[in-house]
Amino acid sequence: MTNQKTNSRRKFLTQSAFLGAGVFLSKDILALAKADSKFSGVQIGTITYSFRSLPTDVDKIIEYCKQAGVSALELMGETAEAYAGSPAANTMPMRMMGPPPGAAPGQRPQMTDEQRKAMAERMQKGREWRETVSMDKFVELRKKFKDAGISIYAYKPNALGENNSDGEIEYAMKAAKALGATSVTVELPTKPEQSKRLGDIAAKHKVYVGYHAHLQATDTAWDLALSQSPYNSLNLDCGHYIAAGGSNTKESLLKLIEAKHDRITSMHLKDRTTKEKGQKNLVWGTGDTPIIEVLQLMKKKKYKFPATIELEYEVPTDSDAVKEVAKCVEYAKKALS
Repeated sequence: MTNQKTNSRRKFLTQSAFLGAGVFLSKDILALAKADSKFSGVQIGTITYSFRSLPTDVDKIIEYCKQAGVSALELMGETAEAYAGSPAANTMPMRMMGPPPGAAPGQRPQMTDEQRKAMAERMQKGREWRETVSMDKFVELRKKFKDAGISIYAYKPNALGENNSDGEIEYAMKAAKALGATSVTVELPTKPEQSKRLGDIAAKHKVYVGYHAHLQATDTAWDLALSQSPYNSLNLDCGHYIAAGGSNTKESLLKLIEAKHDRITSMHLKDRTTKEKGQKNLVWGTGDTPIIEVLQLMKKKKYKFPATIELEYEVPTDSDAVKEVAKCVEYAKKALS
């Protein structure tokens, strides 16, 4: 009886404290609540590149995801390596990795001579660190995100290029596994030797390599890489595919997804216009990418690969990247409802 009275009193005091705190406590509760961006069986995530205009340390990324309602992530190497203690981290801020001001739609990032020199020094420091680093901090990082209700499904370090050593590629695979990711992502190589090399190392670690394409995307662009290894896969970008033009259409995109669904490990979503309309990056729902149809196809077919929000349209002056990602999450939720 005494315990019952004590428990009842404790419950009363707790409820009274909640009521006394009022709106302030409710805001704290909302801030601590774990987001869930899986709708109708379709996992919606984002890539940390979406937040490149903001500070991108681990705690900030977690905060952004919670605010935007995101529960899954493609994590870029800059954030993870800074957390893990890389001596080369943060010497090239993520915001510098985007296209230069006034760049043509779809233009790849460009660097000055000074930036290229800094990048070369950075790569050397990064190589030495990656080839010897323990995975302990990556395991710790996985737990930190998991405790916040966020899973990491893909890892994109700058360690998978032709100029990276085998040791760096090995690091990328081990780090992805430590983070809980099923794949690493990288731009589709122009040389078949490189996709073969990546595929062979990926098979050793049983981690998929998701190849991302820009305006070179076609229905057959990935075929050679896919034939080289069962661990080579697609990181299909629907917006770039539509902007590429040629024989790429809304209908062919949906057919490509159906035909290659078992080789897609993750997919990027953005709304771009066709080549005839200038290949622009626009607010979702105002371009030519069939985002709704893609998401409904994923829902209908019960595809398990995640759809990644990649924020590339210009953020309005009265908004920020977090708010815009949240709008994209809401757009996807409505498309899947």
